[in-house]
Amino acid sequence: MKLMVTWDDIRGLKRMDRQIRDLNEKFPRALPRLMNQVGDRARTKVVRALTSQTGLDRQVIRRAVDTQRAFTGKLAYDMRTKGGNIRLKYLKPAETAQGVVARPFGQKTLYPGSFMRGGVFPDRKPVSAFGGHVFHRLNRSGSRITHSRSGVVIPAEMVRGITAEAFQTEVRTTLPARVEALAAKLLG
Repeated sequence: MKLMVTWDDIRGLKRMDRQIRDLNEKFPRALPRLMNQVGDRARTKVVRALTSQTGLDRQVIRRAVDTQRAFTGKLAYDMRTKGGNIRLKYLKPAETAQGVVARPFGQKTLYPGSFMRGGVFPDRKPVSAFGGHVFHRLNRSGSRITHSRSGVVIPAEMVRGITAEAFQTEVRTTLPARVEALAAKLLG
């Protein structure tokens, strides 16, 4: 006794061969495009989350977050940022009698002894050389001053909290479903 399995439907075999060839040809070109679409959506969510997490303006965050897009030889969408401790100028500062109030991490914070203007309070005048920056004195005489910093570091904030969660959620939910849909579409 002999059991044999054969494929009698040659049309089905030819159709399957065509689908596999199409998948081999079109999938490597379509996958980077798909990854870039999902990466762009993730970047939008990261920028939104970083804006609320750091207290910085959206435009500052958009300029700070750089991307390297996926292509046929490199299937990775990279979001990078660099920088250090952000100056108070970018956190909506306002000078008061006690110092400067700014909004790092979205919360009002007083920086005692800091200043943005020159002169005696309350008749203080803007100093054009300051360029909107916030300063504090390094010595009692006031001959040495330096920029006041906020403690907000964009690269550190990008990989934790709601920002990291927003990125992971977008990539884990959207990318697998989109890849499966693409494969199904290319298979016919």
